Amino acid sequence: MKIGLFVPCYIDAFYPEAGIATLELLEKLGQDVEYPLDQTCCGQPMGNSGCNSDAAAAEALFVRNFAKYDKIVMPSGSCTHHVRDNFDAIEQTDEVRHVRENTFELVEFLHDILKVDAFPWAEFNHTVGLHNSCGTLRALRTASMSELGEKPFSKPMDLLGKVRGIRFVTPRRPDECCGFGGTFSVTEEAVSSQMGLDKVRDHHEAGAEYIVSADSSCMMHQQGCAERAGVPIRFIHIAQILNGAAQ
Repeated sequence: MKIGLFVPCYIDAFYPEAGIATLELLEKLGQDVEYPLDQTCCGQPMGNSGCNSDAAAAEALFVRNFAKYDKIVMPSGSCTHHVRDNFDAIEQTDEVRHVRENTFELVEFLHDILKVDAFPWAEFNHTVGLHNSCGTLRALRTASMSELGEKPFSKPMDLLGKVRGIRFVTPRRPDECCGFGGTFSVTEEAVSSQMGLDKVRDHHEAGAEYIVSADSSCMMHQQGCAERAGVPIRFIHIAQILNGAAQ
């Protein structure tokens, strides 16, 4: 199986350590991974803003970069959601359909495709709270949703539970939105900031040293809220923990 690794533009710019950890982790698991060097953005920011036609060039480039791979893996739930569910600014050719059907967020790829049952190199002696982004939770369904009253499940917790030394706490409102929402955090700054602060305080009051997530975009928002308010909590992408980050 040949894997194409997509590192979202905001991770490349602000959190390259999450992209590096994803590549190293996949290689530790024996996967044949390539990183196309001319990749840019998947088009999600334009699509989220209602400017769907403006995403066409980014989507077309994405397909040219990744159509040759068996699977496309990325450390971002929101980008995966865009490619799989909203990638429609371009003609739906066989290549486009192949890309959409074979794009996976890292957690679901490890859990559902590779079915990883151990991370023998990973140890994280810290207390963490898990943040499920709205994209991973309500679009990719990597965890149960409280509003459905369904039987609880969590793919990221299944994976993190295989890491030595890690301890978990649960905030009072574990699947509430943090307020990022892409351009929502710009157009509704006051509401977004309060939601982000409520989220980091909820985790901190539960006893978390770190907030861990599969989406750096949400953590970027929460980190800004925490730093402005002086909430002493740290942030880390799930790929870094599974790859063996000690911190």
